[in-house]
Amino acid sequence: MAPWPKFPEETTIQQPIVSEKDKGSSSNNDLSSGNTVELVPTYSNNALVEEPVVQQDPWNMPEKSSKMKWSERDTKGKIIAVLRGFGKGILILIFLYFFICSLDVLSSAFQLVGGKMAGEIFRDGSVLSNPMTGLMIGILVTVMVQSSSTSTSIVVSLVSSSLLTVKAAIPIVMGANIGTSITNTLVALMQAGNRDEFQRAFAGATVHDFFNWLSVLVLLPLEVITGYLYHLTDAIVKTFNIKSGKNAPDLLKVITDPFTKLIVRLDKKVISEIATGNEAAKNKSLIKTWCKTLKHVTLSNVTVPSPQNCTSPSFCWTNGNTTWTLMNVTYKQNIAKCKHAFVDVNLSDETIGFILLALSLLALCTCLILMVKFLNSVLKGQVATVIRKTINTDFPSPFGWLTGYFAILVGSGTTFIVQSSSVFTSAITPLVGIGVISLERAYPLTLGSNIGTTTTAILAALASPGSTLRNSLQIALCHFFFNVSGILLWYPVPFTRLPIRLSRGLGNISANYRWFAIFYLITVFFLTPLTVFGLSLAGLPFLMGVGIPVLVFVFVVLSMNLLQAHCPQILPKKLQTWDFLPLWMHSLQPWDRVVSLLMSYLQLRGRCRCSKCCDPVEEEKAIKIPIKLPEVHENTAVVVEETRPMSKTQEAQDVKNVSNCTAL
Repeated sequence: MAPWPKFPEETTIQQPIVSEKDKGSSSNNDLSSGNTVELVPTYSNNALVEEPVVQQDPWNMPEKSSKMKWSERDTKGKIIAVLRGFGKGILILIFLYFFICSLDVLSSAFQLVGGKMAGEIFRDGSVLSNPMTGLMIGILVTVMVQSSSTSTSIVVSLVSSSLLTVKAAIPIVMGANIGTSITNTLVALMQAGNRDEFQRAFAGATVHDFFNWLSVLVLLPLEVITGYLYHLTDAIVKTFNIKSGKNAPDLLKVITDPFTKLIVRLDKKVISEIATGNEAAKNKSLIKTWCKTLKHVTLSNVTVPSPQNCTSPSFCWTNGNTTWTLMNVTYKQNIAKCKHAFVDVNLSDETIGFILLALSLLALCTCLILMVKFLNSVLKGQVATVIRKTINTDFPSPFGWLTGYFAILVGSGTTFIVQSSSVFTSAITPLVGIGVISLERAYPLTLGSNIGTTTTAILAALASPGSTLRNSLQIALCHFFFNVSGILLWYPVPFTRLPIRLSRGLGNISANYRWFAIFYLITVFFLTPLTVFGLSLAGLPFLMGVGIPVLVFVFVVLSMNLLQAHCPQILPKKLQTWDFLPLWMHSLQPWDRVVSLLMSYLQLRGRCRCSKCCDPVEEEKAIKIPIKLPEVHENTAVVVEETRPMSKTQEAQDVKNVSNCTAL
């Protein structure tokens, strides 16, 4: 006989409403108030066999099945399907356009909020001479302004002004490479509603983070010890007689600038002026007011401190303590104001920045969600199969090993066209989430994006004036060879592709504990750089005294994990697992319970403030008492008990008991 199914331990069952006709036919079975009727169970010989639920691996590419095959459609259905697909494609392009524009506005918002602070951080050249401090400043400043090109341009200005050496600028550029990867990680959070999509998207975003961090962990000590990036780029700059050229083509800016310039325009030179020590720049606004100006150079009488400051002895006059000379003076004439939304708004830069930050995040989330929904509806059936096979299939043998390098070239060329690695990586992140691009294919595309953004910086450096050309080009080449060295470390040999495995593990953790994604962002991009920066300011002994034990601890834990996973037999029995430690030290489950309780408490407080759940219970209110039912077979009538009014004392006691159970 089949086992009896188990009902929940506590079930509240209401008496069904009986019609007048049914009352007459069942007069002998009437239920009197307060009586309980127990019906005889019926037995069934049908075996209650539960089919095993086959769970699909979320890392496998999900199959997008269409409702109807193309061959099954008639002519009208095919025309409607084509028009519908064409319309969805146009909508996806529109949402992609506004998605890119919102990323541009988001960068402007961050610069308004933290741009001047970033300039102040770069101002102290003595602090920047410490490699660890320079690395953390590069991360923090790039996170604050959401643009690696902005932070790199500030570094070029400092080097050109002799306030910073090229050797000291190299760690800052490495930090900028890490800081720019926060954008696509933020984009991945928008897919947290679907567990599998979020798991893939977060892994596809953080593979960029792990590549940059692992490259820095290896190449920064190597650079400090040997200076190989500095000597290599210095030799290249000396060898070639490079002249100033043209800037990189603004292919994407031509499309997005007409819209973004209607929202806000910034004078980014203010941040560089603050970093180079211009006191007057502190009082300037980053909001650009005049977009068309003319400069006039005239020869005028100018008062100078002493005759030594005269332009020439023939043009130097003295009258008492006053000395003046003829000098070329440049006058700036404002002709036309800018035409953006904040040109004449009497608000501070920080206030405008927070307004734009909220609006850009709202637009970013909306465009991303709609874009993912339309992509999910378009990429079904044969279309999805063709796209997945085209992107994720390797070249035929024996050229299969060239597929990844071709993907690097594609990522590099695409990033060169759009002139932003953040835009490219943020665009492929939702595609990884919905299963169009695999994590293994997204990794070389991301590496190519890193190369593409450095080639753009090299062309921008070639357009620099003659006085800053050498330093600008050398820093851009340092950025280029840093990424090339990272690719040589973490891609050619399949065993060394650690970023894929690490990001996959982080994706698994974040899918189970979604709050951990926020914890990861705050820790990696804010708390860790701020802590190391503070220890660096305290002095090298403090930094070494805290940093070395932490690094040793991390190394021991990683080594133990590797041994426990692959060679547990060489370890003592107690060390083969982490079970000898308290649960909160080797599992996220206790922390997950704490976060869940905290969120439940906040939700309960919010409901009590916004609803009547905290009002006293009305008198004579019927309370449904939970009834524990016995185990019964299929088609078994259940025990029914009527609800009836209770006395005031009983009602108060039951309300108290129910409240206590709810709180627990």
